[in-house]
Amino acid sequence: MEKALTLIRKNWYYLTGALIGGGGAFLYWYKIGCSTGACPITSSPVLSTLWGMIMGGLLFSLFFANKKSGSAGEK
Repeated sequence: MEKALTLIRKNWYYLTGALIGGGGAFLYWYKIGCSTGACPITSSPVLSTLWGMIMGGLLFSLFFANKKSGSAGEK
């Protein structure tokens, strides 16, 4: 249990981004979506939510992980 909490504290930006991205993608599918079914990502709520979670986690990690580690040249 202690290892899980440590992992969550170290990678909070991935988890937060995935939750926000997944929620946003699901709302996008629910409100706008693709009524014809020809759109591969937005025609399914599962694919839309997974895509949003992946993109949200990656975007949050770009913004918050670099602030924690400093510049690339420092050790």
